[in-house]
Amino acid sequence: MKLSLSAFLILLSVCSLNAQVQPNKAQLAKTILADARLDTIQARGLKLLSGFSAGTSYAEVWIRDFNTFIKGSLKVHPKEEVKSKLLMFFKIQGADGNIVDGVVDSATANVGYVYRYSPLLRGWAAHKNTVETDQESSLVQAVKKYIDVTGDATILDEVIGNKTVMQRMEDAFNYIQKDRWSAKYGLVTGATTIDWGDVQAEGGWGVAINDKTKWCVDIYDNAMYVKALHDFIAMKPKNYKSTKNWAAVAAGITKNVRKYLWDAKVQKYHPHIYLNGSPFPPGFNEDQILYLGGSICAIQAGFNTPAEVKEINRQMLAAAAKEKHATIGITVYPPYPKEEYPNMAPYNYQNAGDWTWFGGRMIAPLLSYSMPLDAYNELSPMLERVIVNKGFYEWYNVQTGKPEGSGDFRGEAGVLYEAITAIKQWAEKNK
Repeated sequence: MKLSLSAFLILLSVCSLNAQVQPNKAQLAKTILADARLDTIQARGLKLLSGFSAGTSYAEVWIRDFNTFIKGSLKVHPKEEVKSKLLMFFKIQGADGNIVDGVVDSATANVGYVYRYSPLLRGWAAHKNTVETDQESSLVQAVKKYIDVTGDATILDEVIGNKTVMQRMEDAFNYIQKDRWSAKYGLVTGATTIDWGDVQAEGGWGVAINDKTKWCVDIYDNAMYVKALHDFIAMKPKNYKSTKNWAAVAAGITKNVRKYLWDAKVQKYHPHIYLNGSPFPPGFNEDQILYLGGSICAIQAGFNTPAEVKEINRQMLAAAAKEKHATIGITVYPPYPKEEYPNMAPYNYQNAGDWTWFGGRMIAPLLSYSMPLDAYNELSPMLERVIVNKGFYEWYNVQTGKPEGSGDFRGEAGVLYEAITAIKQWAEKNK
């Protein structure tokens, strides 16, 4: 028998009122497995994942998005088709090893990006949002997920332009080491954006490096890179000789993240450490802002202790509680004021918009850190708004609850599919 929504909400309210009175694992597992929303949303998500573009507002296949819904894609597509989409990014890889953001049919390459083309990928165009440093990491992570689901490690030996995929992944890592690296801090660099976002503060075409760009290090780019390094090491064939000791690189970044980006006194990450000056005036205290998405990725990368994970989660919940319709998917809190971030108004898009695409990534870590009730409670409002709005949307306005951006957003569908899979697996083991 399925648990009614009202009974479910009563359970949650009782648990919230008295933190000392919590359902035991078996009770919670039974509640989770009886929640009809889980099956409904997974089924709807898989139906949406019949396509590969990011959503209705995007013609491109974006690697940062594809990385988050590839597991769902492999449930509805032959592995060869999914594999071919991954290989496109290697076929149009830059000579210096850089990876693009999106690939699109060249006939529809008319958005305003600076497009690149390759004889290895005829009929397609690609672009790169140069302010960001997550494309290389996203592709390596996606390859690992492909192998995890299919068991098909032959993708690593695919030869593209006289180089194997293994070699091309190392080229991507080396690009970051050469062109997106701070020797002073031993950390990955990028342009100043909001948390995981890809839009600079100043007006104009905000996704591309320009003469106003302020370079920095931040938690998101470094967490994504370390996750990718760990994935590369895990899938590396025993007989493959790497060009670098990538385990040592990952360990060095982890150490430096703790040294420079983690603020132990307040148990949160500094938004940015600037390399050539800040885009903000001296009187603006950027450290007051909590970066939720980057913090979640840091937890996924293994940067924090169990006690710190609990405190980060508490801070995220406290931030979300300050806005009527917010979840832990809210990008940052408080938002940047308009005068400080003219390219993006407060509560708009990446400036304190609410993205399940990132909030949903916290569910599996909460389960792994023995916080299953928190995982279920924090997943619930994300599920509820998909049901209420009858679809997957790119982001949500935390003040009105209105869905915004691209409809049929595959990133949200993919992240929820994985989050639900994780919580179902936990429930099955503990019922």
